[in-house]
Amino acid sequence: MEARDILIRPLITEKTTELMSEGKYVFVVDKKANKIEIAKAVKEVFNVKVEKVNTIIMKGKKKRVGRTVGKRPDYKKAIVKLAAGETIEFFTA
Repeated sequence: MEARDILIRPLITEKTTELMSEGKYVFVVDKKANKIEIAKAVKEVFNVKVEKVNTIIMKGKKKRVGRTVGKRPDYKKAIVKLAAGETIEFFTA
């Protein structure tokens, strides 16, 4: 699996931007990817040293429109902790 296929997109929320100050970055990743593959993909794409990877499978919320009940898709989230002094720039000025 290619590195660009493993990392789907960064997850940018209020909580994840606070984690960035601690050197932790959150990504939505492929559901089949394991921690080792995620660490290698982040290292290859962003050229940084990865210290630790935590993964979580997020269940999709149930949504309702009138009588119709649907469900958002499940996804896998990875919290990547970088080595001290390493950063990833998502927003370029």
